[in-house]
Order: sequence, then structure tokens, then C-alpha cells
Amino acid sequence: MAYPQTRMRRLRATAGLRGLVRETDLRAGQLVLPLFVAEADARIDASSVAESDIALPGLARLSISAAVDCAREAAELGLGGVLLFGVPAHKDPEGSGAYDDEGVVQLTTRAIKQALPGGPLVIADVCLCEYTDHGHCGVLRDAESHPSTGFMPGGPTIDNDASVELLARVAVSHARAGADIVAPSDMMDGRVGAIRGALDEEGFTDTPILAYSAKFASAFYGPFRDAAGSTPAFGDRRAYQLDPANGREAVREALLDVQEGADMVMVKPALAYGDLIRAVKRATRLPVAAYNVSGEYAMVKAAAAAGHLDERAAVLEILTSLRRAGAETIISYHALDAARWLAQAPDAPVRGSTA
Repeated sequence: MAYPQTRMRRLRATAGLRGLVRETDLRAGQLVLPLFVAEADARIDASSVAESDIALPGLARLSISAAVDCAREAAELGLGGVLLFGVPAHKDPEGSGAYDDEGVVQLTTRAIKQALPGGPLVIADVCLCEYTDHGHCGVLRDAESHPSTGFMPGGPTIDNDASVELLARVAVSHARAGADIVAPSDMMDGRVGAIRGALDEEGFTDTPILAYSAKFASAFYGPFRDAAGSTPAFGDRRAYQLDPANGREAVREALLDVQEGADMVMVKPALAYGDLIRAVKRATRLPVAAYNVSGEYAMVKAAAAAGHLDERAAVLEILTSLRRAGAETIISYHALDAARWLAQAPDAPVRGSTA
């Protein structure tokens, strides 16, 4: 029926009516907070970058004890979990600190599990980029023949299969430390299957894999690389991360990860990739995570600081849009603030909401 019989505004008139027919929910338990945990030397050397208002305002490289405190706050606010990234004091060509059972993420995982039994899920990022002296996500082929600065023709040459072997060791080390989920973010071919096989062989058959399946070579990662100390020393990551123009390829990557044993898949970044969150969800029928990345966080923070938008309204709108696109889980640096705001009246008026 047409107007005036059909009046779409009838169900928008009050907060109660809007809540009654709201199609998409956003809950604290769907949010995951990334944490950067650094060994002491790494915290001292780069604290001015990691705590910069330009990079990731309100976030910092944490000690293990500070990370436990953050995890405790996340649990109190009802967050779904924390995602751990390590910043080692020393790096080498193979990123050996990533699979060291006494590495910073492994020690942090144990500390959280001991201090917070039944606390938030601990998700361990599985990659080598924070641990290699060249900053790439795998080991270099013929690394000794290349200078440490400048660009290699056609981009860096990463030894895929040698990298996969190390990534499987990383995942097992995290599972041994007590991680609830391992999350390979490297974008090497075949790494999900290798990790699944290694976990099963070591008895970790119940440890889920959250695969960074559709991870794009994005311009939105800059603040993260400052905080994590993972900027490549030369070249870029376009030889192994996805071209932002390729949606069908992203779906194919996700389907391959499903075939190899992924339990969840991820799309990263999130804000400019809602179409692919939906496409990957439809194709895989698995739980999908969206990573609301550092550049997306920093843009909102900068605009809010300049008075151009209301931070609370913008953040909740962005996170809700990712749920609407199909993501069950959202990894976001806004997670703590968002959980606090969600604990308030969800339809409370905010500055700019009537525009």
C-alpha cells in the first residue's frame, strides 16, 4: 500500500519502537580488543611512537602486567576477547622470537590465563613481521644477496613454503601457552592447512583457527606498523596481500582457507570492505570477523579531536555497519569505549544525531 496508508515513520517515532524493530544488534561480547605487548627494551625504544597522538591515540605498547590489566578491564566490560601482538626487543631474519615458548606473547597468554581464569578469550596473532629484522611476514629467499634498504624488482621474494613451516611452529607455541584461538595473518599459501596439521599432531585438536583470509594490501595499516614495529625495511607486501580491487579473489582465498580447516575467516580492513564481508559470509557460511584497523581508528579519533564529528555516534555507527554486513566478530581499537557506550542507553541522544 502507498502513502498515506503506509507511513514508514510510524515505527521510528520513539526509542521503544525503534528498539522493537531494530534489525542489527551490537553487543560488547562481539568485540575483540587488540593489544601490543612489548619486551622491556622495545617499550623504552619506541614509546614515543607507540603512544603518539598521531599514531594510535589512547593506546600504547604494554608490559605483560599492563596487558593483564587491560584484559581484566575487557572482561569486566564483557568483551569477547583480546588479540595479542608481540613487540620483541631483538629480531632476526627468521623471526625466531615468534615461536619462542618464552616469547612475549606466550608469556602474556600464560599471565592472562593465570590471573583471569574464565576471563576473555585470548587470540594469538600468528605472523613473523613483528619478529623479523626485515619486517616482512615470511622469510626471504636469498636474503643475503639483497640490501637491507631499497626495493627489490617486483617486490620482496618471500619463501612461501619455508615460511609456512615456521608459522606452524608459531601456532603450536601459542596453543601450548594456552591461547584459545590462533590467527594466522601472514597470507602465505597453504598456511592454514599446515597449522591445522601441526596443531592436531601436537594434541591441540580443539584449538580453533581464525584465518586472516581476505587481508588486503591496504593504506590503512600505517599506525599499526608504528605501534607493532612491523614496517617493512624495503619493498611492500603487495606480493602476498590482496589487491584492494579484487573481490572475487578474496572470496576464493576464504574458500581455500575453509577447505584447509579454518574455523573462522576474517576480512581486513573493514570499513571500506563491507561488500566483501557480505560476500565472504555468503560463500563460506562460517563465522566472519572484520578487523576495524588502525587507520580507520585514527581517522575517527582525528576527526573527533578536530570537532568534525561525534566520536561515540560515529564509532557505534561504524561497528553496527560491520555487523549489518555480516560480521559476527569485530576486532577494533574502539572496543573498550564501545563497550562502555553500549552499557549506556543504546538510543541515547548524541551530538550531531539529528543532522
